[in-house]
Amino acid sequence: MTILELPEASVAPLVRAVADAPDRAAVGERFARAAWSLVAEPGDGDAGRLVAELGAERAMAALVARVREEPAPGEPRIPDAALQRWRGRVGAGAVQLALRQAARFAAALVVPGDDDWPRGLDDLGEHAPFALWVRGDRAHLRALDRSIALVGARAATAYGEHVTMEAAAGLVDRRVAIVSGAAYGIDGAAHRAALASRGTTVAFLAGGVDRFYPAGHDQLLQKIVERGAVAAEVPCGVAPSKWRFLQRNRLIAAATQATVVVEAGWRSGSINTANHAAQLGRPVGVVPGPVTSSASAGCHRLLRESEALCVTTPSEMAQLLGEEEPIGSGVDADGGAADAPSPLDATRLRLLDAMSTRSGRESERIAIISGLAPDRVRAELGLLELEGLVRRRPSGWIRTVPEPA
Repeated sequence: MTILELPEASVAPLVRAVADAPDRAAVGERFARAAWSLVAEPGDGDAGRLVAELGAERAMAALVARVREEPAPGEPRIPDAALQRWRGRVGAGAVQLALRQAARFAAALVVPGDDDWPRGLDDLGEHAPFALWVRGDRAHLRALDRSIALVGARAATAYGEHVTMEAAAGLVDRRVAIVSGAAYGIDGAAHRAALASRGTTVAFLAGGVDRFYPAGHDQLLQKIVERGAVAAEVPCGVAPSKWRFLQRNRLIAAATQATVVVEAGWRSGSINTANHAAQLGRPVGVVPGPVTSSASAGCHRLLRESEALCVTTPSEMAQLLGEEEPIGSGVDADGGAADAPSPLDATRLRLLDAMSTRSGRESERIAIISGLAPDRVRAELGLLELEGLVRRRPSGWIRTVPEPA
């Protein structure tokens, strides 16, 4: 018996080393979801719809058949644009390597339907992750049923870090799990305070859980592994990128019951997280700051332009969970995502993420790294060259400007 054309005897031990898989069906489902987490970029709706329609294993088998130009009769048609994005990443060897690397780092593979799967992620629909790769005790993911995301600026002020630590400690006292993204500034302060208060904290990363990012938080993330959980939707070995950070934010918003922005600049990624939460119908709280502080400009923007709620104490933050007298809906009325990238901006972001300022890369390699179709990559590279953002060298394409902020 085979799983995606590999002998079950070779696949099953790899899967069972990182996941609960009591039978052949469970092994096949988990192996296929691991494969999809490699093939499709986070939030890929085409992949989500295909997996929802066929199931992960059958959907991957259909993709493999299309890549080999051997489609089975009656299989749903895979959109050509999606096929071009995924074609360069299809391969059982990469999945096997990811599973071996996960086992090496004692990471677990958690999939929808598992007892530890964060139920809030299902609200993302076709944009939900195919799986979570988790270091630490995966049972801590169950605490996300009663959790709040504390997010904010990387360049945090002493005021912002103080408020964050007080908030995290107070919420832990109320048996609320703290979730954030392990970045410098507000994120790090939230995790540290939760750990110091002996609470549960979960960090969502934009890259694989085998390569902690940022490097300066290696010790912090190791402590979270020991006493909480570190999770990512991309497999071990995958590098973080600006595009994946934006997509990671939707996991933080969906996995928790409320999001609180403690401190944020005008174009902070935390606003992106708040917008994801609002679109999902989750309450959004905002801590006001000094009107003279640029580090709080994004917070004041949220308070002015959306229906986010002003919160100043752990008690007010806990009210966002709806367990006390409610202080408002906290839902952005128009569901707008002020800082969400437009389709063109998102494409450029992914292209520039996939390029180097030093080493040239051919368009086919850029397509594989970015997860975009080769034809789209070639077209966009031409436009970016006209604007002076990229340049063609004998060795390939290079980026001529720093990565976008």
